[in-house]
Amino acid sequence: MTSRLNPYLSFSDTARQAMEFYRGVFGGELALSTFGEAGGAEGPDADKIMHAQLETPAGYTLMASDTPAGMDRSVGSNVSISLSGDDGDALRGYFAGLSAGGAVTMPLEKQVWGDEFGMCVDPFGVAWMVNISQPAA
Repeated sequence: MTSRLNPYLSFSDTARQAMEFYRGVFGGELALSTFGEAGGAEGPDADKIMHAQLETPAGYTLMASDTPAGMDRSVGSNVSISLSGDDGDALRGYFAGLSAGGAVTMPLEKQVWGDEFGMCVDPFGVAWMVNISQPAA
């Protein structure tokens, strides 16, 4: 197996809803495991997501979990997830899906470097950047 890099998102208690939302945007297979299923926590943490993994048809992997009681979780704006490629129709669809119920912070449009680029924040507060490469002239 080769190495791979993918985002891992942390939520307070909305990992299941967020990952189901991302599956709706990107498609693919979603695997969810709760703390209770792993024999970890009982009580309110039992139904929280210990690990979620979405494998999409486009080859993207997105992972996430909820933060159990007693662990710190910091919300910051120093992380964005970037989607890039040359399949404009697919990337425009992802941008539309991710920004639905969230906010467009930069419209997806042609930029000075020649590509289409936009930024949005999804309904779960995660920042996304989408870049659609243009064919070389």
